Amino acid sequence: MKWILSLSLPLYALDQITKYWILRHVDPDSNLPIISRWFYLVNVPNTGAAFGSFKNNNAFFIVLSLIAMVAVLSILLHKQGHPDAWRDLSLALLLAGVMGNLTDRLVHGHVTDFLLFNLHIRFANPWPAFNVADSCICIAVIFFIIHTLRQKTAVHDRR
Repeated sequence: MKWILSLSLPLYALDQITKYWILRHVDPDSNLPIISRWFYLVNVPNTGAAFGSFKNNNAFFIVLSLIAMVAVLSILLHKQGHPDAWRDLSLALLLAGVMGNLTDRLVHGHVTDFLLFNLHIRFANPWPAFNVADSCICIAVIFFIIHTLRQKTAVHDRR
């Protein structure tokens, strides 16, 4: 549990520090080019979920985030038979991401998205803005899929 918090808390802090900087230095109607035509820092308030879907549902996402936090913490606090790095890593990242976006929703009434990539390809021109917490959640999902696939392989090998 200690190493999980040593990953979750710094990522949560990084998310909050970067959002704080964006809110102070980038106006909502402008962008700051980092790599011209490819990568920008922006200030996009998001009251919805991924890709701006389900806008104006902040209260719903606060409740959903609280449920997710309780679920993650209860899984982490319940001792499993053996440690599983993929599971624990995915839960640590998920915890950091949920805490980061939940803090935004409670403090600002929306999530602050600020990383904007223009990949110059169809359907990703530009890619929707996101933040550190969103990145943690997406990587957590990937790691949890890996964990699940490894579990299925382990069960299959025992047969």
